[in-house]
Amino acid sequence: MAISKELLNILACPKCKGDIHLNKGEDGLICDRCKLLYEIKDDIPIMLIDEAKQLS
Repeated sequence: MAISKELLNILACPKCKGDIHLNKGEDGLICDRCKLLYEIKDDIPIMLIDEAKQLS
């Protein structure tokens, strides 16, 4: 089960409050401004700044 479009529309990056989008594998959410990846585990986005992975 994937994340619904309604949920994607209301979620924002917790660090900058900017827009986020699904990555290609649909297993994470990316903030292009902060260059952070928020993983999705068991269909739940982990929206914690400390748990996010830095993108290069």
